[in-house]
Amino acid sequence: MAAACVMVLGTTSGAGKSWLTTALCRYYSNQGLKVAPFKAQNMSNNARVVEGIDGAWGEIGSAQYFQALAARAVPGVRMNPLLLKPEADTHSQVVLLGQVSEPLTALPWRGRSAVVWPQIAAALDQLRAENDVVVIEGAGSPAETNLHASDIVNMRVARHAHARCLLVTDIDRGGAFAHLYGTWALLPEDERALIHGFVLNKFRGDASLLAPAPQDLQERTGVPTVATIPMQWHHGLPEEDGVFDDRSTTPGAVHTTVAVVAYPRISNLDEFQPLKNVPGLRLQWVRSPADVAGLRPSDWIVLPGSKATAADLAWLRAQGLDQSIAAHAGRGGTVLGVCGGLQMLGEALIDPEGIDGNGPGLGLLPLVTVFEPAKTVQRTSAAFGPLAGAWAPLSGVAACGYEIHHGQTAQHPAMAAKGDVAREVMPGIAWQNPAGNVLGVYLHGLFEDTAVLHALFGAQAPTLDAVFDGLADGVARHFAPGVLDALIA
Repeated sequence: MAAACVMVLGTTSGAGKSWLTTALCRYYSNQGLKVAPFKAQNMSNNARVVEGIDGAWGEIGSAQYFQALAARAVPGVRMNPLLLKPEADTHSQVVLLGQVSEPLTALPWRGRSAVVWPQIAAALDQLRAENDVVVIEGAGSPAETNLHASDIVNMRVARHAHARCLLVTDIDRGGAFAHLYGTWALLPEDERALIHGFVLNKFRGDASLLAPAPQDLQERTGVPTVATIPMQWHHGLPEEDGVFDDRSTTPGAVHTTVAVVAYPRISNLDEFQPLKNVPGLRLQWVRSPADVAGLRPSDWIVLPGSKATAADLAWLRAQGLDQSIAAHAGRGGTVLGVCGGLQMLGEALIDPEGIDGNGPGLGLLPLVTVFEPAKTVQRTSAAFGPLAGAWAPLSGVAACGYEIHHGQTAQHPAMAAKGDVAREVMPGIAWQNPAGNVLGVYLHGLFEDTAVLHALFGAQAPTLDAVFDGLADGVARHFAPGVLDALIA
């Protein structure tokens, strides 16, 4: 018997689909059911490495990775069969069932849907056959009439799975009831029938003041408003696009600022989520020299991952941030580069194959990166060797994470011949400058490792299981009685 399917649709991007899908995965798992998440197509540069087909590692969107963990399932590529990783405003790398597909990347966007739908449907059908419940996340809005004919992620999936759908909206933005009604009204009659409930998300205030709008909406559509979920600044999950803001910082006195450079093609920002839960830490965006002007040497500048390293490095220089970062490092300030950020910290980017782009690096580590067509995608466990300076607490610490990168990094030969050598503190993965304040790593997910977090800060973020259970408890409280169970009956 095929699994019952519950689908979370949104009136807009950022309405709370990923959050609610994760919460429902844990809610149904807590009922003793075998649960899997599914999102047909995700557009994101936040990706995780998971089990692929025939034993190969593959990539899926980070949201589906966390949803699988919430469901107590092993994350796999079928849970997000199509991943689009933007490399420019009009171009994305296409990842199908975990692997980069050059032919699909080259196809026009509208021509891609017919090619990939059979594999998307097959992945969903396999998950339905293996589980009691599949919780499906939509993308954007299901009512984009210009996209409906080529849809492979919203109502086509809902029809294929006979899913019972929830439509969620962000009431904090304003216009929530218009969003809900307009979305419902733009759907064809047969698709309207799949909407079983409206959800008001991110509500602040007295819920009794919403009347009579929910009842009026139900009279117009026949669809009840089944939940009003309060605004939650500290739910513990990364935001859908990795974005954080000052409202989500931990309370108390700030002793360390972690300033993350927000270049245009940033990737894997979700890995910094645990830092938001460390008492006394403040995360902030950096987009101009003014953003780092007040940093102390004990504060961090982080160069995160990038989907377009050379282009983001050029952007960074155009803002004048290269000088600011160099000045911070020159004062002994702490600097961390992760993946693309590591590559930027070196002396040069060399691209003989036209993969990313050539360019001089920031010169804070005597390294050189050569881009190659082959892409490294793997889970990695390794221990740090001896480190100095601000990073000394990581000495000997074993860490688990993942690698997703084009290119290989090594010592700069000419500089090494003159004795200017970076300390390789994790073979082929991490290097440190002789002064000890600059560290570059290929390993994503460091701060999700409890040993790393404790070594650096003497702190421990809430476990993911505690976060997921909190989400599940929240939906149980805020949904009308019996609604969640009726969706799978």
